[in-house]
Amino acid sequence: MAFDSSLFQFISGLSHKFWLFDWLGILFASYLGYLLVFIFLILLLKEKNWRQRIYFASLAALSVILSRGIITEVIRFFYYHPRPFAVLGIEPLINHATSGSFPSGHSAAFFALALAVFYLNRKWGWKFLIAVSVMGIARIFVGVHWPSDILGGAVIGLISVIIIRKLLPSPEAKIKEAPALDN
Repeated sequence: MAFDSSLFQFISGLSHKFWLFDWLGILFASYLGYLLVFIFLILLLKEKNWRQRIYFASLAALSVILSRGIITEVIRFFYYHPRPFAVLGIEPLINHATSGSFPSGHSAAFFALALAVFYLNRKWGWKFLIAVSVMGIARIFVGVHWPSDILGGAVIGLISVIIIRKLLPSPEAKIKEAPALDN
């Protein structure tokens, strides 16, 4: 916990010093996700094979639902970890409820999306992973998450994609025809 607090103090301590850094922190923490979703949709539309397109859309959607909508919420139901601005009495750069902070829902959802993109297109996948990491650091910078929240969300997002990938049938898998019904 001391390392978590020290790293938070280091990253968040850079805020409220220079308006451009604050503006960039808010931009990356609050709005980068919209750009990533837009780029993901473009990548999907560029996919010519309709089976691949459906597979990757399903992989991303189900992974995000599992990571953010189910696992994160179950953990938060049983474990409450206060947000840094509530514990330290600091003013965050963005408005946020004082709900539990562990794990980060943003990290869980967007790391799941990034790994789904990685399976679709490795070049863009690396760019997404870097962008989502920047988003996580920005959420620490603006004062709404501890570093462990971001790391926990990232792990949940990545595990969710692996689980969904194992459960989803491969787009190359042949679908067996249902037997014809005789009257």
